[in-house]
Amino acid sequence: MKRKDERKRIKVYDAARPFIYQSPALISILLLQVIPIIMTFYYAFTNYNINHLKNYKFVGFSNFVDIINGPFKEIFLPVLGWTVVFALISTLGCFIIGLITALLLNNPNMKESTIYKGLLIIPWAIPGTIATLAWQGLLNETYGGINLILMKLHLISNPIPWFSEPLWARIGIIIANLWLGFPYMMNICIGTLSQIPDNFYEAADIEGANGWQKFIKITLPSITNTSLPLIISSFAYNFNNFGAAYLITSGLPAKAGSQYAGYTDILISSTYKLAMQYNLYNVGSALSILIFAIVGTLSFINLRLTGAFKEVN
Repeated sequence: MKRKDERKRIKVYDAARPFIYQSPALISILLLQVIPIIMTFYYAFTNYNINHLKNYKFVGFSNFVDIINGPFKEIFLPVLGWTVVFALISTLGCFIIGLITALLLNNPNMKESTIYKGLLIIPWAIPGTIATLAWQGLLNETYGGINLILMKLHLISNPIPWFSEPLWARIGIIIANLWLGFPYMMNICIGTLSQIPDNFYEAADIEGANGWQKFIKITLPSITNTSLPLIISSFAYNFNNFGAAYLITSGLPAKAGSQYAGYTDILISSTYKLAMQYNLYNVGSALSILIFAIVGTLSFINLRLTGAFKEVN
């Protein structure tokens, strides 16, 4: 009997041991992810805000109606449009710049390419928050490095209003985001280029193909097949890129008639302002759910269209 009881205890311990080892991670996931997600969904269907912190109640889909076709409509639709534009330009721009640099660095005659790779990877290696705040200083209209250099070179006569003009503010955060994001795409393209067999290009040379034809028929399709799922995930990341939108400009310049969102705010930074600055937790929660639905739907459609879900034989 003692041996049987001991064996049972050993079996129970063996079954529970993985969970014991993983308990710190599981508890962290529960506290930092699962519970906040549940609370977000809960608050989205209530009127929980600064005016109803204790006496809040269930209001159904009222918050979603207010965002899509109510008092927050004039905030949601323009910000949604700018968010899509920002995510598309950032994603495609990073891919194009990364592809061009990868093609240049993949040249076998460039013996110092390793040095260039190390230098070009710096924007990706620096912690994102530090690099983003550095761009806040570089874009400063009065003493920012970019304006000072351009004026020293006599390329401009007056400082560029990076923070006060809507167009220049948007251009500024896109430039910063391209600088921060292109090394990731460059690494992907370099890895893909190294996997393309040389005999493909040798066969193309025999057929008399020029450099452009080899790029269109061999290089680009090979890179696209590998990179497309990563490009889609990059789009989802840029769609929710809080750092570029908030840390550089704080959503400025301000937009007349809209206290909750400026010209450079994207949906995620507007959500932050609604919840953390104006204490509209119900509207912020509802907007975050809408963001999840939009990103999830776009990503699913893109993955289906690109065949990322198809099994490879």
